[in-house]
Amino acid sequence: MLILGIESATQQVGCAIGGHEGVLASAHSARGRRHAESLAPQMQFVLNQARVTIDEISVVAVDVGPGLYTGLRVGVSTAMATAFGLGVPMIGVSSLDLVAFPVRHTRRLIAAAIDARRGELFTAFYRQVPGGLQRVTEPHVVSPDDLFNELMAEGTECLVVGDGAIRYRAELSGISKVEVADESLAYPSAASLVALAHARALREEFVQPSEISPLYLRRPDAEANWSSRSVS
Repeated sequence: MLILGIESATQQVGCAIGGHEGVLASAHSARGRRHAESLAPQMQFVLNQARVTIDEISVVAVDVGPGLYTGLRVGVSTAMATAFGLGVPMIGVSSLDLVAFPVRHTRRLIAAAIDARRGELFTAFYRQVPGGLQRVTEPHVVSPDDLFNELMAEGTECLVVGDGAIRYRAELSGISKVEVADESLAYPSAASLVALAHARALREEFVQPSEISPLYLRRPDAEANWSSRSVS
């Protein structure tokens, strides 16, 4: 079983290929909001690096968000079109799960925080369980102050990971028992996507492309700005 993973929920875009042997190839780039231009060449690159052809892919996995509207839409639509074309099933994974996954071995509470722009964060909390992580809160949108208050109320050792954590590192570092994860872990990884999708594929947790639904959590920036202008 070969899985193609497509990730585009933040300012970084990436894809990876892997299966029971692990991740065979991956590529990531951050070129502003040029996700549509970057994704197709990346897909071809990882296919070449893994020495497989597109018709050997048996599952397409995709980051379903939450994330930045334009990038997320590009990744999800590309993944759906690829799966439709190949006639293969899909697996959708949350961007916050992907951010938390690399620090799954810590015994601390994990807060995944993705910069949502507009002075907001997409966030969810996780705890270590045998075999991986358990999400203990649903993905939601908060202000930085709301997240700071949640962490202070927890009063327990916590590791905050994601580009949202990097943006507010100074404020988070001032909270007792809170540590900000390394900047190298700031973005969801396509390699992590393939790893998580493979575990779910073994349990046959597939969906059809028509069942994939992006998790936006709020209106796109352009729509919100237009509403603001209309009111004024």
